[in-house]
Amino acid sequence: MAAALDIADQTADAIVIGGGPNGLVAANALVDAGWDVVVCEANAETGGAVRTAEVTAPGFANDLFSAFYPLAAASPVIQGLDLHHHGLEWVRSPSVLAHPLDGGQCATLADSVDDTAASLETFAPGDGDAWQEMFTHWQAIRDPLLDALFTPFPPVAAATRLLRRLGVAGAIDLARLGAMPVRRLAAERFGGDGAALLLTGNALHSDIPPDAAGSAMFGWLLAMLGQDVGFPVPRGGAQRLADALTARITDGGGQVRTSAKVTAVEVHNGRAVGVRLEDGTLIGARKGVLADVAATTLFRDLVGLQQLPLQMARDLDRFQWDHATIKVNWALEKPVPWQAAGARGAGTVHLGVDVDGFVDFAADLSVGRVPVNPFLLFGQMTTADPTRSPAGTESAWAYTHVPRELDWTGPMLDEHVRRIEDTVERLAPGFGATVLARQVQSPIDLERANANLIGGAVNGGTAMVHQQLFMRPTPGTGRPETPVEGLFLASAAAHPGGGVHGACGWNAALAAMRANSRTGPLRRKLSRTVWDRLLVPR
Repeated sequence: MAAALDIADQTADAIVIGGGPNGLVAANALVDAGWDVVVCEANAETGGAVRTAEVTAPGFANDLFSAFYPLAAASPVIQGLDLHHHGLEWVRSPSVLAHPLDGGQCATLADSVDDTAASLETFAPGDGDAWQEMFTHWQAIRDPLLDALFTPFPPVAAATRLLRRLGVAGAIDLARLGAMPVRRLAAERFGGDGAALLLTGNALHSDIPPDAAGSAMFGWLLAMLGQDVGFPVPRGGAQRLADALTARITDGGGQVRTSAKVTAVEVHNGRAVGVRLEDGTLIGARKGVLADVAATTLFRDLVGLQQLPLQMARDLDRFQWDHATIKVNWALEKPVPWQAAGARGAGTVHLGVDVDGFVDFAADLSVGRVPVNPFLLFGQMTTADPTRSPAGTESAWAYTHVPRELDWTGPMLDEHVRRIEDTVERLAPGFGATVLARQVQSPIDLERANANLIGGAVNGGTAMVHQQLFMRPTPGTGRPETPVEGLFLASAAAHPGGGVHGACGWNAALAAMRANSRTGPLRRKLSRTVWDRLLVPR
């Protein structure tokens, strides 16, 4: 290993590949521990899928990928970094989320639980009380549950605290929730469609169909976070979150190198000892390499399958991506003219389908069919943050999932964009007349702008249960450690998965620190034994 480090152009304690939110969080954790850290980001600026630019019209700030951050607002990892000291300010829209229907009815997730309850009560008597009961239960288990979700698998300490809070019967109910389809959850708890719209729409932020196991947990979690912390945004654009994370690294003595694409992880005697950049630069790593990149990219392209156990290489062939995404950004001369009043003050709007339409949409994706009635997530950014565009205007976007199997270029892409805009027009007559400028991001465009969004997938791999927990990214893993000593997976491909919460990067940093502690050699021996047992040819 020493010989490999001796020829490096630069050395550091740790190298972080990728300057997305997980990579930046990992670097911050290591800098706080006193490590000498270098972040290598391929693009000209950090942020990964947390970036902002003027891509429609001058004065209109458009978030290019992610935009609303309930997970970041609730994450103990992000909150513990005190990013307000580095220029980050969270702001919120007057209401959190709305789902308007044809005919003018609208389910609204409001800032106040009482107001949300009042909205749901218009769909069915008693649904308001049922929502308040659900939120009261959330408040009782919130902290230990989030700790359990965001810590490495298995989360023994957090799960123990959660079990004490729940009791045996409550724990069984929560486990049932984790295995339940969201349609069943809505049917059991509510009489009308209002709550079902809110829960199911949030579930479809992932790629889990509404009739599939696990969708209830996603829908419930995002809906409860929305009721709890809202769907906040960084004032000035998503880029401000990335900028604050970057500034904290450099202020702490770390180095962030942009336009520095890593083309290989250098492995010597089974250990990651550095990285090689596209320009030939070799940076040595004394303690570890942390990779905020897609799992397939890391193991196949940067490391090489020859460095991996045979079964892991085979399992990568079964790795499943989440659905592709098409996103449209607009500069609007005035706010969206929604028919439903409840949608006008919401930062996020779900639209295009009713409760049964969610199932039809998911079926189209499952069989590789073009969704004739797409489910849209619509962001009203100026409504959430008035700095995003000139006074009286709106910076807006919509995205929808589409099958990966189809060619989303040329006429097919153009037709689907028309379908998206027609869907908005149906619920907001006159929308088209407000458009000053438009920019379309196809699945290819998304991957071109961020190499981790392979095929337009925004979740780092499917969120369905067969690729979660100890099966993420492949069966028998579930932790940041990899079969290569000193190499740690820090991206959304690792547990707990997609979303801007920083936990994947934080967990990787903790794993790297543990590996270099006094008990590190014993941990590595035990880890090696586990890999040998789990990843033998089957």
